[in-house]
Parts: sequence; C-alpha cells; structure tokens
Amino acid sequence: MERGIEKVHPTASTYAIMLLAWRRFNPESETPVHLPNMPNPTTLLYNLMEREISPTNVVADRVFSSSEEASDIIKLLSKAAVELNLPHVLAELGQAESLGSHVPDPLEDVPEVNPVTRLYKPSEETLDENGDVIPAQSQGEVPFNLSNLRKHLAQVTLARRVLPEDLASRQKLLEESVYDVAVERLRHEAKLFDDLGLGGRELQRADLQKWMWDWHQKLKTRLEAEIKEIVVAEAKAASHRGKPVPRMGPFLSLVKPEKLSLITILEIMRLQGSGGVTDGMKTARALLTVGRAVENEYKAEMCKRNNIAIPSHARQGEFTGYFTGLGYRDLHARRVTAAKYMEDSEEWTSEWTQLLRVRVGSILVDCLMDTATIERTAVDKRTHEEIKENQPAFYHAYEYVRGQKLGVIRLNPVVSDRLAKDGLRETLHPRHLPMLIKPKPWLSYDQGGYLYNRSAAMRFKDCQEQQTYLEHASALGNVELVYAGLDVLGSTPWKVNRNIFDVVLKVWNSGERLCKIPPAVYDLPEPVKPPNMNADIKAKSVYGTRLKAYMQDRANNHSDRCSVNYKIEIARAFLGDTMYLPHNLDFRGRAYPIPPHFNHIGDDLSRGLLMFAEAQPLGERGLRWLKIHLANLYGYDKGNFDERVKFVMDNLEEVYDSAENPLEGHRWWTQADDPWQCLATCMELHAALESGDPHAYMSYLPVHQDGTCNGLQHYAALGGDVKGAAQVNLSVTDRPSDVYTYVANMVEQLLEEDLKKGDKYAIMLAGRVSRKVVKQTVMTTVYGVTYIGAREQIERQLKDRKDIPEEECWGASAYLAKKVLSCIGDLFSGAKAIQTWLNLCARLISKSIPAERVPDALQAPKTRNTKKKKNGSSLNRNRIKKEQMSSVVWTTPLGLPIVQPYRKTKRKQVMTAIQSVFISDPNAPAEVNAVKQASAFPPNFIHSLDATHMMLTALECRTQGLTFASVHDSYWTHANSIDKMSEIIRDTFIALHSSDVLEKLSTEFRTRYASHKIPLTSLRVGKLLKNLENCGVRIVTSSEQAAALHEDGFTSFDGLMDVSDEEAGSIAQVSKNVDLPEPRKRGRPFKATPLIQGKATSEADEDDEDVSGEDDADSLLANKFVDLSAVLPPLPKKGDFDVETIKKSEYFFS
Repeated sequence: MERGIEKVHPTASTYAIMLLAWRRFNPESETPVHLPNMPNPTTLLYNLMEREISPTNVVADRVFSSSEEASDIIKLLSKAAVELNLPHVLAELGQAESLGSHVPDPLEDVPEVNPVTRLYKPSEETLDENGDVIPAQSQGEVPFNLSNLRKHLAQVTLARRVLPEDLASRQKLLEESVYDVAVERLRHEAKLFDDLGLGGRELQRADLQKWMWDWHQKLKTRLEAEIKEIVVAEAKAASHRGKPVPRMGPFLSLVKPEKLSLITILEIMRLQGSGGVTDGMKTARALLTVGRAVENEYKAEMCKRNNIAIPSHARQGEFTGYFTGLGYRDLHARRVTAAKYMEDSEEWTSEWTQLLRVRVGSILVDCLMDTATIERTAVDKRTHEEIKENQPAFYHAYEYVRGQKLGVIRLNPVVSDRLAKDGLRETLHPRHLPMLIKPKPWLSYDQGGYLYNRSAAMRFKDCQEQQTYLEHASALGNVELVYAGLDVLGSTPWKVNRNIFDVVLKVWNSGERLCKIPPAVYDLPEPVKPPNMNADIKAKSVYGTRLKAYMQDRANNHSDRCSVNYKIEIARAFLGDTMYLPHNLDFRGRAYPIPPHFNHIGDDLSRGLLMFAEAQPLGERGLRWLKIHLANLYGYDKGNFDERVKFVMDNLEEVYDSAENPLEGHRWWTQADDPWQCLATCMELHAALESGDPHAYMSYLPVHQDGTCNGLQHYAALGGDVKGAAQVNLSVTDRPSDVYTYVANMVEQLLEEDLKKGDKYAIMLAGRVSRKVVKQTVMTTVYGVTYIGAREQIERQLKDRKDIPEEECWGASAYLAKKVLSCIGDLFSGAKAIQTWLNLCARLISKSIPAERVPDALQAPKTRNTKKKKNGSSLNRNRIKKEQMSSVVWTTPLGLPIVQPYRKTKRKQVMTAIQSVFISDPNAPAEVNAVKQASAFPPNFIHSLDATHMMLTALECRTQGLTFASVHDSYWTHANSIDKMSEIIRDTFIALHSSDVLEKLSTEFRTRYASHKIPLTSLRVGKLLKNLENCGVRIVTSSEQAAALHEDGFTSFDGLMDVSDEEAGSIAQVSKNVDLPEPRKRGRPFKATPLIQGKATSEADEDDEDVSGEDDADSLLANKFVDLSAVLPPLPKKGDFDVETIKKSEYFFS
C-alpha cells in the first residue's frame, strides 16, 4: 500500500495493525519473526505524518484489545517522535496517555505558576446603561519569552507522562532546537486564529504571535528566492573571474529557509532594548548575533544527525582512584578510545570567522527589514475617517553615543509597545535546562556535557589562543584530571525540594514581596514632590535623585520578577525528577554549571529549591553539623561550633514554628542572611528531630563548608605568612578569626575621630559600618581592587541598608572607601609582596618579544615617504610595540593551561546591505594590553589555585564515595560526610601548597619565555625600573656595556646593574643591516632622562606611555635588548608558617 502497488490507501487501522505486529513480532520480542521489509515504528510514524493521519486515531483504534497494548504503542510512537524531532506529536500522545492513564503524575496536585504580566491599559472606554464612562481596567500580558518558556516546559511535562522510564529519549527532546518548537507553536496559533475567524485588525493589533507568523511566512519565501539568486550570481562571478571568490550561498544553504527565518526573527526580537539602545539594538551586534545563531543551529543539527553513540561512565567496580598512575593512564586511555567514536564527519565543526557571521547576518536581517510589515490605523481628526497604512516593523537609523555615530535597528513603536522590554532580555533555549541523565563524559575540549548539543569545556573569552592551548594539552593527555573533575561535578544528582517549592509557589502566586521575591505590583511609594521645588534648587536636586532611583527600582522589579519566574517554572517542570548539571570552566579553570537559569551557584532562592537526589543517614555528627549549618545560614557564623549549636537549640521553638508554619507563623527564618536555605534547613532539622530516631533520619540536604577569605588563605600559604595565616583561620585557634569584623571595627575608630571634628559623613555613618558593608572590599583587596571599585561596592551596600538617604550614598561611599582602604593598609603585607611579584612578572612578559621576532621589530616601516628622519624614533618605537604580543600563560598544578586574553583588538570595517559595520576579530594578531595583563594576573592566578584545590577535593571525594558539589570556595556534601570532607579539604590544600607553587611558576616562566627579549626602552616606563630595583632585580652587564650606557647618558639603569667581565652580559645589541633611524646630532648636551620627571605617573597612566622628551633617548636605545629571564624578579622571601598546621585548624573551612 505504501509503495502504491495496491490500489488501496492505508488508514489509521492499517497503521494500528502494523504497530501491533511490530510489538508482538519485532526482533527483540519473545516471538521474533524476521521479515526483510518489516517497517519499524519510526518509518510508520513518518508515513503517518506524510498522510496527515492523527497518531491519536491510531492509538484509539479497536484493533488494540487491551489498555496495556495501547500504552505500549504510545511509548513506541513517542520514541519515534523524539527520533524524528516531532515535539507536537509527542504533545498529542502525551495528552492521549493522560486521558486514558491512571499512572500518578508528579505535577497532578501542583498549582500552575502565575506568569509575570506587564500592566497596560486598553485604549477603549466603555459606557454603562446610563451613558456614564466606565474607566478602563488595567490588564496584564505575559512577556513573550516567558510564554515561550512555559510552552516548552509543557512539552517536557507531557514527555514525562509517555516516557516515564526512558530518560535518554526525554533528554533528547529536552535538547531539541528552540526553532523547531517555535515554528510549530506559531503555525498552530496562526491556524487556530484563522479557524476561529479571528484574523481581523483587533487581533492583529493585540497579538504579537500573529505578526511573527506573518513575517515568518513572508521571510521564508523571500529567503528561498534570495538564496537561489545569490548562488547563481556567485557561480557566474566565479566563472567570469576565473579565480575563487568569497561565497555566501553555501553557508546560507546549510540551514533550511524556514529555520533561517525563525532564527532571524527570534534573535532580533530577543536583542530588543539591548546595549543601552531604547526600542532597538546596535546594528553590528544584531548582525553578529544572527550569524552566530545560524552557525550554532547548523552544528546542533549535525550533531543530532550523526546520532553518535554516547560513551558511558566507568562502572563503580572498575574504579581504581584518580591519583594512582594506573588510574590516570586508564582515564586517558578510556577518553581517547571514546573520542574516536565522536570523530565521524566533523569537518563542519570548524569555527566561522567574525566576517562570515556578519555577512550571513546582514543578508538575513536585510531581508527581514524588507519583508516584515505591520498595519497601523489612525483616525483623521478632521474627517473622523479611519486611515490604514502598512509600515515596516523594523527600520534602520543612526544615533550619537559619546559623540560617535552609531548605527541602530529600531522597532516600529507599535511593535515595541507590544513587548515587555525587560522580559525579552533572554530567549530561553532548551539546551539551557538541566539534564535528566548523567552528562556525557568530557572526551576533549569540545566533546562533553549535553548529548546532542556541542559545548566547550572552557568558556573561551574571544581568544583563539585559549582554545589552541587547551586543544594541545588535551591531545597530549595533560588535562585528564580536569576532565575527570568536570565529570564528577556534572554527575552529582539533584532534585527539587518539594517543601520549599510549595512555599515559594504560594508566595509567588500571592504577589507579595518576601525574601528577595519581588512583588507582582511594585509596592514602594513614589517620592513626594516638595512644595518649594521651584524655588529651592537643593530640594529640586534631591527630589530628582530620589525619583530617578525610584523609577530605576520599579523597572528592576519587573526584570527581577521575570528572573524568579524562570527559576520557579523550571523547578516545577522538574518536580519528581532527578536532574544533573553539566559543568564547564572559565578561562581561569573555575567550574560553573552550563544551565544558567536554575543551578546551585545561583542565588539563595535557587539554592533553597535544590537538594541532593540521594539521601544519607544523619548520624550523631551529621545532626550536629546540620545545626551548625543552620546557625551559619542565619548569620550566626562567628561563634565557635559549640556556641552555634547552642544558638540553634535556644531558638528551637522558632525553628519548629518556621518548619510547621512558614508563612502563617512568626517568620523567624525571613530574618536570616540566606532565608530560603535557612527555611530548608529548619524543615530538615524539624523532620529529623520528629522522626523518632534522628541519627537514622535519611537526609537529602547539602551542608556547606566555606573558606575564610579564600584568596587571602592562598596568599598566606604561598608566602608562609604567619600574621596573615592567623587572620584567615589557617592557624590553630579556639574560635574563628574574622578579618571583616576586625576591619569594620578599625573603620569605626577612625569615624569617632572625625565625629569630634563634626564631619558630615562621619555623623551619618557612625554605628552603621557593619561587617557586611566592608566585606566585599576587604575580600577583593588581595585581588587588586581600586578605589573606584571599592567605592562602588560600598555604595551598593549602603543603598541596601535603606537607612542612608539615596542622594547621600555616593558621597558617603567615597568617604568610607578611603577609610576602609587605609585601614587595610599593612594588614595584608605578606600578600602584597607576592601580588607585587606577580604583577611585575606579568608586566615584563607583556613587554617581551621572542628572539626570532626582534629583527622584524627593528625593521623600519616601509613608507612611501623617504624623508623619515624627523620622526624615525617614534615610528620605530611603535613598530617595537606592535611586536609585543606575548600573553601571560601558565599551567595549573592539574595541567590546565591558562592564557590571559587581554589584547588591544583592532576594529575592522565591513560593508553590509544595511550599513558599514565595525567589528573586532578576536583571532587577528594584536599587541597585548600590558596594564590589563599585569593588573589581572594576581587575581587570575589565585582563582586558578582555588579552582585546582576544588578539583582535587572533588576527585578525592568521589574516590572515597562522597557526594560533592561546590560554589568556588564553598564545598557541599551530606551532613554525615562533613567530617570526612573536612579532612579531604585540608589534605588537598596541604598537598597543593607543599609543591612549592611559586617556585614552579617562576621556573615555568623562565622556561616558557627563555628566548624572549625586552627592549631597554620598555623598561623606562613609569615606575617600572624603581619597582624592579626594590624587588632585588640585578642585570649582569660587562664593563663595556655599562660604559656604553653611561656614554649615552643613561644613569637610570645604575640601580639594577652588576658590572662583571667574568659572566656574559645580559644586554644584547642587535647588529643587523637594519635601517635604524639615526639619533639627532647633539646640538645641546643630552641629559640622562630620570625615571620620573616632575610628578609621579599614576598606575593608569603607565600603560605604554613613555615620559616626555625621550625621542633622542629611545633612538639611542632602539637596538638594545635584555633577556627577559635576567630581569624577572626573585621570589619574595617565604615566612615561617608551616602549611601542615592547617590539619589542626578547626575553622580553616567551616
């Protein structure tokens, strides 16, 4: 019948019989029958859809004699629907199953989540029976992206009904392309509108979906014709020219026009209001985003089409541990073997260039702007006649930003009115959701995590170098432990805490403000306009500041509510499921979950909603740790452990009240530092104590161990700093040290002195400088926070207090930042020495040039103008700068290469159909940003160390059978495993810092940059020479070299030079037939240029700015270089702190 041989067409009953035959006689059944042409369920479903036969009619056919048979057929068709990427079929089967099934649904008794709505008032007014005007009622509309999320999660929920056991098929559905879901939804809604006869003007004005469907239909047709024309035109151009021409046709043909159309519309709508452009977006960003979306969709399609077998995790019985030689080799061998399966047809994986993305994007966006129109109506005021006009939905314009002309794409005002601006910031992609099965093990730098959608093991920061280094290290097998660590983090099973979810949902649906859940309607009063505003300038200024803050807070309330809605919607969809969070790394090696909206690294609400999916009995020690954990979350975390347990027992009545009546009781838990996590712990402790045997109670709750100012802990261990170690609990103490409170008290003492002088801000801030106000600034001091950064941090904290007038927060934060930074002063002197060493190393590396590039650096630029003598020195200095392209690169103790991405990228002009666009190509060679390289290196290096410590702990916890999760320097496990994990944390920290980390780093620098040279001109910048001298740098020079420098008038190097004729000098003069500019004949005596002339230059001014009047000096030093290894400073002297002491420190992590 299918082939048309028979004169009869198959019906729903025919397909029902064939499916029943497959169920009974397929090769894997109990009674297999081998027929050569027997169609499988996937083929049958494909034919069904071709003939437009409803799958529900097939399932309901009388040929099935029992409910069990019908249920099995639904499962067979559901798997086939996942294979064929037919989510609407899966939804239809889900509804059929739910109608005829009595299997309990985890969401059956869970209320719907009220969506965020954006209030608007209808323009029409109506009259009552007496002819009086009834005022227009405010109505609400759901922002577009939340509607999209809800509909996609509905597919996930229906899939749970038909595929409750088949998690792999459900995961595939979860990862299906957002564009497939979107096009089906738009088609369905447009058809529904037409069927109901609702295609008129009223609905068009009111419904964005209808507009989008119309645009999609027009754009799809336009693209089909446009792409054919482009392909033909390019073929003709190539045949005429006889040489290759850059082609767009092949790239535009990679994805079907239907999907290209949806991609363009969805991405442009998503970008609306971005980049500071009201009712629009920057043109360059729009073109790049659309181009990148096409590239990603093509790669995702290919990944699914290849249908590659997914390698599984190692079985528990085979595991020998990560840190044995045999275990490591086994890890490497298994990964390499699995990777071979993944290399099938992978030419498509190569990255597109920025230029290609812009060109593809410009063609698609140009077509959209040509075809997308809307109908606007207005009433002529004179004739009262209704006038209709078709207008473009998008148009191109220019605006000036900071004096520069910026091209923007704007939305028609009618379209922008229909969008909730804040709600459109992100279109939720299905591949941004948690996984239902364990993530794919990491096989290489771009193979791991999600099953069908490609993810990178590292979040490359627009830096090809990072990818190249990681790819190379991966091929050599140097990063096995890093991949294994990511696998450990990703394979931790989670579930939604139903008790907390019920409370959150109740609060959400009530619309009230509670514990960072924003209210449905902004509830704070608008500032009152002062009566004397026009006469009093100060009163007018204060009112303006307060009104601006009020308007900003009201706008933020809506976006905050959308963000919380995402979390609650996702949590509801995954109720009753075990889920997994695949992880990857940032460029410093820190691990993050890939799903961005709902994970344990999120805010307090996200963490409160999550718990481990596996339970462990509490035990006696676990019960004690659960109480300590509750005290920590409440904010009582500076007492010793016994005091924290006592705090909980003293408040046990409040704990019980919180657990039993979270909303109707005293709400004690809402006063906690982390209220939702506190409530979850109250409920867990209450359940354990009421269980009859608390020690046997099976607990799912994660319990945390947090480092004390973890950056400073690493600095203290690196430098053997006894004083610093005592401040951050590395030493043995009876109670925990708290460096934040110490600094806050010091600041209060300074304020008392200013109080006596009657200082305005001292009076305002007295008694208000809490630990929380100074915490972030103290924490980031060791990461090189500046005064500006400190002021912004403190301003945020003062605003949160709400007890300082809005208009005074800026001035008060400026005053307080100076006080906090002066108090910190010598508190971190040990850390400061290492920070200075790291900073100087990075500054020198970024100014170095590989030996083989030195001749090119000295080659005078080729110019048409032969009269180059006048400004030769400047030209040559610029040429040297262009060759200074060495990034700071180092390797973590786990073998992960870290590359700092900071460069002075150049922008390139690209002509497109819409406008001329300037884009920066991150892969183009560019000189490094020396200041950024130097200032960022200390924090980045410390972050790479804390990431290494976390990975070591994760691997050892898995080896010893502990459940493990982490948020950077906060490590989580079950309450009964805390003692074991605490021991592992200390052992791994000691192992890390016993390996002489800084000595290895110094050796790596000297090896990696062994052939690099630094121009002497680059050392004469700002305070660099003085800083090198203070750090003990000595440059060995021969007496001849020293004399030559003195002869030319250079005495600024004297403080660094050791003159010796026994050793080879470090300064080299490159003698090559290089056309160097001649130094000016001395008409006046040459003075030795001092290091700093007049006033000291600030750090910000030091980048590559030479001091004034140095052209002559630079020309004399132009061909003189010193070995980088000769000027790298010696390591700071190490103190007497013994890192082994940490084993006895109770409060190191607590």
